[in-house]
Amino acid sequence: MTLTASYERCRRLHAAHGRSYYLATRLLPAWKRRHVHALYGFARYADEIVDSFAMTGDRARALDRLAGQVSAGLAGGSVDDPVLPAFLHTVRSFGIGHDDVAAFLGAMRADLTVTRYPTYDDLLGYMEGSAAVIGTMMLPVLEPVPGAEAAAREPARQLGLAFQLTNFLRDVAEDLARGRIYLPLEDLAKFGVEEADLRRPATGPALRELLAFEADRAREHYRAAAPGVELLVASSRPCIRAARDLYGGILAEIERGGYTVLERRARVPRSRRLTLFGRHLLASAVAGRAELRTLVGAP
Repeated sequence: MTLTASYERCRRLHAAHGRSYYLATRLLPAWKRRHVHALYGFARYADEIVDSFAMTGDRARALDRLAGQVSAGLAGGSVDDPVLPAFLHTVRSFGIGHDDVAAFLGAMRADLTVTRYPTYDDLLGYMEGSAAVIGTMMLPVLEPVPGAEAAAREPARQLGLAFQLTNFLRDVAEDLARGRIYLPLEDLAKFGVEEADLRRPATGPALRELLAFEADRAREHYRAAAPGVELLVASSRPCIRAARDLYGGILAEIERGGYTVLERRARVPRSRRLTLFGRHLLASAVAGRAELRTLVGAP
């Protein structure tokens, strides 16, 4: 597996499984895109081991093998996995923290055994590895403005949490089919929701109230992430604004549908996705040209 082929493998994984964020990456300078694809492709690759309905082998063994190859690759050893050359090259190129990589793999391993979260703090502990560190791993690729590296870290974490929680609200039925519930058990009790209510064909009133409560939490994470956009170099801002708008659009669709997530999977209509993309496209072109003029003194 050549490095070029590995990056292409990651790009295809991103295109197939992360349509909203993949569309947003089209707004990045070309050289950044492949590194974002590598990080997303790796994350999706690991996620498929623990989540894919098509996976029939020993998931724990497969994840251990992947983690072993990652560890060997980070130590400078060779790997024979099609996704890892691109991922490891990106990690090395940007000095991405190995602790973040380990935290992500730890969250994937938790998915093999942990199926319920008693409190929101417990869920946040899981999301630290499954989502927040994705934000911090992406951060050096997206480039904070000089001097803002430390300040940009928390908003990056918060955006990862916002995206993850949005997914949890959208995918209640799908997650339950895998035996997992990502709604805190104390919140189910607070709103009088039984696990059996999550298995019904229609979303009942109590569950809709619970989902509205969790949606407010997701919006808090989006608000906490907002200051981070201006801490990135100009050429990365349109991408992150578009990703935020697209994922926020999923949350808006859930709300617009009355939180009836058991009846249908909330999606942002294609026409609206393209409209959002177009809204940020001009800003992306302008920012890219301005950045080039600053760097090379172009007219």
